Formats: sequence, C-alpha cells, structure tokens
Amino acid sequence: MLAEAGIESARLDARLLLEYVSGCRYTDLLMSPESPLVLPAQQVFEALLARRATGEPLAYLTGEAEFRGRVFQVSPAVLIPRPETELLIELALEKLHGLAAPAVVDLGTGSGIVAISLALECPQARLAAVDLSPEALAVARNNAGRLGALVKFYEGDWMAPLTGARFDMIVSNPPYVAHGDPHLTRDGLPFEPQMALTDQDAGGDGLACIRRIVADAAAHLNPGGWLLFEHGYDQGEASRNLLTAAGFKAASTFPDLAGIDRVSGAHL
Repeated sequence: MLAEAGIESARLDARLLLEYVSGCRYTDLLMSPESPLVLPAQQVFEALLARRATGEPLAYLTGEAEFRGRVFQVSPAVLIPRPETELLIELALEKLHGLAAPAVVDLGTGSGIVAISLALECPQARLAAVDLSPEALAVARNNAGRLGALVKFYEGDWMAPLTGARFDMIVSNPPYVAHGDPHLTRDGLPFEPQMALTDQDAGGDGLACIRRIVADAAAHLNPGGWLLFEHGYDQGEASRNLLTAAGFKAASTFPDLAGIDRVSGAHL
C-alpha cells in the first residue's frame, strides 16, 4: 500500500508502524513472525497505513520522534525534529562553555527540543523558552517533564513576554520558508504547522521573523551575549547583513553536515 502511494521508505515505515501497534521490537518480529496480530491492533495498523499513504508523517502517527538520542513527543501542533537543528545545539554549547550560570532563551520553541537539549547538556545554564502557540507549549512542557529538564516556558510573540529580561544567549529555529514556496506542498510539510514553517508574508523572502528577532535581540542580551538562529540554505548572506546592521560583531554563517548554510550568529 505504501509503495504504491509513492512512499520511498515504505518497507521501513510499515515495520515501524507494526512495531508501534503490536508493542513488539524488531527482534521480536524476526524471531516470531508467526505471532498473530489481534483484531484491535490489526484495525489500528490498517488505519495508520492508510494515513501514512496520504503522506502524513510517521512521527505524527506514532506521536514521537528522536533527537540527539532522546525521544520527544510530537503532535501536529509542532514541527517534527530534524537532524540539521543539531548544529544549533552544538554551536550554542560551544559558546556557553566556561560560563558559570548563563541565561539562555529559545524563541519559537515548538516541541522544546532546543531548550530541553541545552538544559540537559549544559546543566549550569538557566533556560527559558517562548512560543506563540499554547498547543505547542503543552507539548514542550510535557517533554521537559518526561526528560527531567528544568525550563521556564512563556506564551507570547517572540520577546514580548520577556519584558526587561536579559540573557547571555538567544537561540531560535524560526519560520523561514518563503510563503508560497513549492516545498511547502511536499514531503509531509502540508501536515506540519504552517505558522512554524513560514512567516505567512505573501510575496516575501521568508526572513520576516528573523528580522524581528535580530531587531529585538540586542535589547535582551547582556554585554557579549550571542544570538544564534537557524535559517534556509540561501539566507546566510542576508542573515549576516541583518546582524551587522543591528550592531552585532563577527557575524558568521555555519554549514550543516551536508555543507549547507544552516545557522548564522553573532555577539554584542
């Protein structure tokens, strides 16, 4: 069914869905392939296969996704974690190294993968996270509780709920796909929250949210503080220009493992 629907990972996805509904591990399926699937599980399996055949992402069907070796719960209210975002974590950890008790805020936290990963991997840091979506914050809070990460969550538009607060680092994976980009119609993206993918600026270049963040960041950073954010493959030069124009120093763009420009940042 999945292969006929054009799902490239049909065999793997079918196996993972079978493991999910049966409660079996892959080794169980290999060692006891004759085990019957009870009727309720069979019905759920068939329903999930039908949804996957429409292109709905596997993570939304199982309700979870892995990131940096941890299992995060996800829902259609949040983006599915992507391995490219690990670069943002690595750069942040590098800049935070040696600081005694740095204050860090993650803007547009979604499922919380960035804030929670930093809280767990840099335990001396004090983490805050902001999102406009109450549904996304519910997912993030649940993930923080399950994984034992201490993060303060705020509902609001970028820095708005943090009036007067200052941080040693601001990190963000904001919406940066240009409105109307054909990629938004493929690869399961129609099922993901459009507010987290694109700035909804018709005819724009996808940088509206990044402009907001860069413009507001300096007022919320301590001296020497860093701003790091993820962006599109062709937005590195524009991001550096925005940072320099806003008074930041040493604006740089960093490539991911595929050699694609992925994160830009600078410091006061």
